[in-house]
Amino acid sequence: MTINPYHIAITRIPGLGNKTIRQLLAICHSPEELFAMSHPQLKEIFLNHDGIISSIESRTPLAEAEQAIPLMEGYGVDTLFCTEDAYPQRLNEAGCEDTPVLLFRRGNCNLNANHTVALVGSRKCTPYGRTTTQRLVQQLQADNTTIVSGLAYGIDTEAHNAALANALPTVAVLGHGLDIVYPSQNRLLARQIVEQGGALLSEYPIHTGINAAHFPARNRIVAALSDATIVIEAAERGGALITANIANSYHREIFAVPGRLDDPLSEGCNNLIVNNKAIMIRNAGDLFYQMGWKNTFNPQHQKEEQLAIFATLNENEQKVVNLLGEHREMTLDEIVEKSGLPLPKIASITMELELKNLLLCLPGRLYKLK
Repeated sequence: MTINPYHIAITRIPGLGNKTIRQLLAICHSPEELFAMSHPQLKEIFLNHDGIISSIESRTPLAEAEQAIPLMEGYGVDTLFCTEDAYPQRLNEAGCEDTPVLLFRRGNCNLNANHTVALVGSRKCTPYGRTTTQRLVQQLQADNTTIVSGLAYGIDTEAHNAALANALPTVAVLGHGLDIVYPSQNRLLARQIVEQGGALLSEYPIHTGINAAHFPARNRIVAALSDATIVIEAAERGGALITANIANSYHREIFAVPGRLDDPLSEGCNNLIVNNKAIMIRNAGDLFYQMGWKNTFNPQHQKEEQLAIFATLNENEQKVVNLLGEHREMTLDEIVEKSGLPLPKIASITMELELKNLLLCLPGRLYKLK
């Protein structure tokens, strides 16, 4: 895709923000037209903002843009401008005037897919949060939903990984330039997202470093890109709740996964539900019903899949499953005591049962069958 330097240049004019640029485009229709205007025409638009007029007439922003393009191409980065068809049109909808007019992209994911869902939550997620994320994404496979998140630790990482595992397109929105990946531990994940048909997005140009203030701003793109935002685990305060509040301001649906009343990492989700700021979600069927999407989720099919897995359990795995079937919840020590198996063996078995989507690990290291 050929990068238009004028699309970059208009965003580099000092004093022009996203809202102002959108207003300008209603007058001059294109950045090229803006840079071609005469001094009287610019004066009529910008009045006494001489710094803006001087910047446009000097064409310095255009020269900077032309210098940046070879560097961007070297990193495999292209641009999406708000007037282009490939630009995510959800960001152009009413109420989203503060979203960026220019996005930088690595990858070729369709950002205007029929259904997109953001999954957000705590960076310090629990096994319950990880398992819930994996299960929800697996269920969304039936709808071919595009999964959006922020590539952070915790729920974000689980959401992207689950999307890749289920062959779903996934979009990671970053709060820095696309020449780096933060956290660095997710470099391989970022590469896999691009290679498997997803995309990395940012409003920040190449060589924009890590800045804490950029991440809350990044969250508005996550919210705007998505038809619905699902908060899976969140403390009373945190980035996931910022995303939920922004999604609400954009008139998007918000869903929250309920958690234990005494779990700090579920307090944010529970508060969203209690205060009617989010719809409680148990599975993808709840999402499809509330969104009016074709309900392709079949809980019975999921049970049949689990039964098929039960049939392949070895003797020790079956022993643990039988124990958990007799008790509502058990600690690791209780399983060791009642099974007669050593702790390392039980730890290995419980991990394997979690991976087989048969077991939940709750806060306090309590285990229960799904």
